[in-house]
Amino acid sequence: MGTSVPRKEDRRLVQGEGVFFDDVKRYGMGFVHFVRSPYAHAKIKSIDVARALELKDVYGTLTGDEVAILTDPFFEMSVPPGSEIKDYALAVGKTRFVGEPVAAVVAATRELARDAAELVEVEYEPLDPLVDARRAQDSDAPILHEDAGSNVVWEGVFDWGDWEGTVAEADRIVRIKELHFDRFSSTPLECSGCLVEFNRGTGQWTMYCNHQMPGIGAIWMAPALRVGTDKLRFVTQDIGGAFGNKICLHPYFVACCLLARKLNRPVQWTEWRTDQHTANAHGNERWFEETEVAVKADGTLLGFKTHAIDDCGAFPRYEPLGCIIWAQVTPGCYRWQNVYVDFTQVATNKSPVSPNRGYSRMQHLWFTERVIDIVANELGLDPVDVRKRNYVKADEFPWTTPNGCVYDSGDYARCLDIALELVGYDGIDKRRRDAESRGKLLGIGIGSTLDSGTNNFGQSQLLNPELQFSGNNEVATVKLDIFGEVVVTLGTVPQGQGHETTAAQVVADALGISPDDVTVRPGHDTYWNSHAGFSGTYASQFAVTGLGAVKGAVDQLAGEIRTIAAAVLGGVPEDAVVLEGGFAKLRENPEAAIPFMGIGAIVNANNAILPEEARHVTLNCRYVYVPPFEVPDTERKYGNLTLTYASQIHVCVLEVDPETGAYEIVDYAAVDDCGNRIHPQIVEGQVHGATAQALGAATHETFTYDEQGNLLTPNFYDYHVPHALDMPPLKTGYIESPSPFTSLGAKGMGEGGGAGIHAVCAALQDALRPVGNPIVYDSCNPPHRVWELISNPAESRGRISVESR
Repeated sequence: MGTSVPRKEDRRLVQGEGVFFDDVKRYGMGFVHFVRSPYAHAKIKSIDVARALELKDVYGTLTGDEVAILTDPFFEMSVPPGSEIKDYALAVGKTRFVGEPVAAVVAATRELARDAAELVEVEYEPLDPLVDARRAQDSDAPILHEDAGSNVVWEGVFDWGDWEGTVAEADRIVRIKELHFDRFSSTPLECSGCLVEFNRGTGQWTMYCNHQMPGIGAIWMAPALRVGTDKLRFVTQDIGGAFGNKICLHPYFVACCLLARKLNRPVQWTEWRTDQHTANAHGNERWFEETEVAVKADGTLLGFKTHAIDDCGAFPRYEPLGCIIWAQVTPGCYRWQNVYVDFTQVATNKSPVSPNRGYSRMQHLWFTERVIDIVANELGLDPVDVRKRNYVKADEFPWTTPNGCVYDSGDYARCLDIALELVGYDGIDKRRRDAESRGKLLGIGIGSTLDSGTNNFGQSQLLNPELQFSGNNEVATVKLDIFGEVVVTLGTVPQGQGHETTAAQVVADALGISPDDVTVRPGHDTYWNSHAGFSGTYASQFAVTGLGAVKGAVDQLAGEIRTIAAAVLGGVPEDAVVLEGGFAKLRENPEAAIPFMGIGAIVNANNAILPEEARHVTLNCRYVYVPPFEVPDTERKYGNLTLTYASQIHVCVLEVDPETGAYEIVDYAAVDDCGNRIHPQIVEGQVHGATAQALGAATHETFTYDEQGNLLTPNFYDYHVPHALDMPPLKTGYIESPSPFTSLGAKGMGEGGGAGIHAVCAALQDALRPVGNPIVYDSCNPPHRVWELISNPAESRGRISVESR
């Protein structure tokens, strides 16, 4: 471990030998196309599929009325009124967002299915849409879900510390009227989809798919289909990216299951890119209203109070978990001990949200970072000094947050120093003068964020104490086969993170062999792979739970190899045996050795020669890793909600053209600390990817809706993701502060925390100080928005006030 060995996955992928769900085909299969609503909010008066069924080679259709008869609504995690929402695989009775599926057509080709879908006649009665989440609780706001009787999905107050006492202690109260985190999403190379077969003899469905969390998918789907989870088999092989987008696929999969059973033929659905943007998985949009920050005159942060309004779209399909997951990082990187958050999540006539890289924490961390920079700006303090004054210090770890989370390790100030050095911070004033001479405004900004990894699902009980979820788990199997092959199977579902490589490294280190001598079986099959209830790839946890399971299994296997070697080599103690180069050897006499092949052959084909005390050995070791979590205190909303905390410090330097608002990032540094790095190059790739995502979100990626609920950025023509040429010069650095809570000292770091989003916002605010000192209050700032800040700085400054005490 700790070296960048060649990735085991790459050869087959670059040679075009990967197997993705859309590569799987079956004789006689049909292709599914969904008929989608053109209205954000409308009653469905009627659906007529007759003309579509008249076409040759159209196999069948499915409508919402059929779905309502054949299935139950999906399980809701909230409390009333949110728990009263009824969500089905297809729209039933009315539609609630543009792009919502109202019917499905199956035909012999994908193109024919699409043509036939255009012949399905749907009569709508348009209703007034609700697009602005801030209006959701107005008395005249349209109600999306009549069964719930309210647009509120979940609401609650998080009160940690003593806010009133904090106010009394403060020298200044900085008030921020509104901050807004935009709606955007990651965009995997491969869109979602599945091929579904139904076996009438067993009543079982097999789904060849790219679901990244099949255990949770089965929990949602089985009750809706009125079967047990044993009737659902998920098979994944290679997945072309996911980022959380491929968790909330259960409505589409249930529709495909119904079609496969109804038509008695395999069916395949492959999502179109426009559908992925319009109706799959957006990231949470969030407002922070009437924020108050208590601070000492020297910049010591005492506490904050805010009202968060979260827009989950038309249905809470993974929500309301976003209402609590942010609390994993309540104070950000800082020592705040007094926090008051009044949190409300509402439904609107937009696409439902789902976990998206940095889920819920990204929004909150952007907010805490905005607070830091606005406080520094208004008090005339250096943002670097304010951060260093308030960071949790290296000698204070493990550090308990006001809501009971335990930060495992880190050194944020050191990471910041490295990042500032990488961009030449000492020479920044000279660069400002140079930019000014060219008619440009130069700014520098910092983003300090955390990537909390390995969820405690007990946090769900803070939203609904009746939910019976807590802890976490992951499983792996490592075995030594008859000819000495070392084979690993995982419970995780990788989408490009290099699980085969890093698992092989952990196994190789434990057995004293090369990663090349370890086979990690690609793909996942819930019928045959080891898997646990929370198995999957999400929440930055593979380095902890996935590799923790691998480490536990290979340690068991190493012990069993020593047991057999000790018996065969003359009944020596097991601790006298060492494993090296594919042999089990006596420590004091390396010439006395037996190859792994010999041990595999004895146990698997010649075990009668073993003494009785060694016959329990199977060389097939399964291990379930269970993190050391407890159930949180639901009354106080207090407890450890996640296990590890990787940190990211990003610094952005940019130049703004004050005439147009256009800007260019001219220097950029990213420094991470994910504990012990198992494969440094894979870590570096994750840093690059997280930075690209953040810069896209900060500069131009946003899902924009008009007043009627129409998505104005439904494809890559309008929704601009960063290209290679858009990326600035990227300088990276790292430190390693091993986690004391994990078996390998590693921390999850695959999501990145969104540090880059704030680094850009902060750099813009710094650059614009000479032109009225406007306040950057939005997470996404394309040139036109920057130009508005320059043109009317008073508007944004009107959102801020400071009370001296």
